[in-house]
Amino acid sequence: MSTEFTTVLNYEMDHDGDPSRLVYTFGGAEPRASISPGQVLDTSSLDCFAGAIHSVDDLVSEVCDHRFLNPQTGPFYVEGAQPGDVLAVHFASIEPRHTLGFSTTVPLFGALTANGFTQMLHAPLPEMTWVYRIDKEKRTVRYEARESDATYELPLDPMHGTVGVAPALNEARSALTPGDWGGNMDTPEMRAGVTCYLGVNVEGALFSFGDGHARQGEGETCGVAVETAMDTVIVIDVIKNIEPVLWPRLESDTAIFTTGSTKPLEDAFRISQAQMVHWVAELTGLSMMDSYQFVSQAVEAPIANVVDTNYTVVAKLRKDYLPAVAPMNGVHARLKAIGRAYLDTK
Repeated sequence: MSTEFTTVLNYEMDHDGDPSRLVYTFGGAEPRASISPGQVLDTSSLDCFAGAIHSVDDLVSEVCDHRFLNPQTGPFYVEGAQPGDVLAVHFASIEPRHTLGFSTTVPLFGALTANGFTQMLHAPLPEMTWVYRIDKEKRTVRYEARESDATYELPLDPMHGTVGVAPALNEARSALTPGDWGGNMDTPEMRAGVTCYLGVNVEGALFSFGDGHARQGEGETCGVAVETAMDTVIVIDVIKNIEPVLWPRLESDTAIFTTGSTKPLEDAFRISQAQMVHWVAELTGLSMMDSYQFVSQAVEAPIANVVDTNYTVVAKLRKDYLPAVAPMNGVHARLKAIGRAYLDTK
């Protein structure tokens, strides 16, 4: 595939529309548009609240319908994608659409409070909302405490919490849930410059994404990042005749990543680590046991989230530990060049 972009799909997201008309699942929805491999997708996404939070006085339980959280942009029918293929999704640019982001605590949600599955007799933590000022020139987000006058500046690090395709077996899964189709993985590694690889389960893949975060700590401990709408540029390709991708993989200029999403947390860790062992064996020709030993000494294990209906753990391996290896036949570098060529024209 050429590194020059050819055509662009400008998909206009309805930022003021009826939230009930948006898509809140992976699978179970008709495609909103079609896209060709190698085509640039220039679009946007709503925040997880569909724009319902405007100030610290807005509480999720009062202004949001819990059935309508994490609206997705898409799904997109990817021409030529068939079950067994691999969808490559390169994020050329992810930029906050607004100058404000919001984070909240939500009753019975988060890693450090009781929830519907970990039930306790004590009252839920207080429900509160925090505002973050986003400075795109300084590349910062400013935290403002609610119960004191403290303020702190943190680096702006835009990412998408939800990236995925339709699941297998004609299932429709909530956009609050991660799994082998991707979904609500909530890993900060899903930032601009990264390519995500997803196994295709249905004809056309039915790719969706959303849940923009101006930044998020690993684990997303309170359950809510710095949520904000995003303007995003994506380049998509379909990889055929390659080893199946059973769980989402990522690639940056400096590292490769594998993911696992389930409960309990240690099983999510095991999936991500096992998938990295398999990937290293594919890339290097090492035996499974030799790959297991190598990964054990070289891998990092950032936790993506411990709050969603499934938890997600990432295995991360630096590329300089594996010189002369080209994951996915060099797709990442090609898609990055296409994205850069397009951005240079804007």
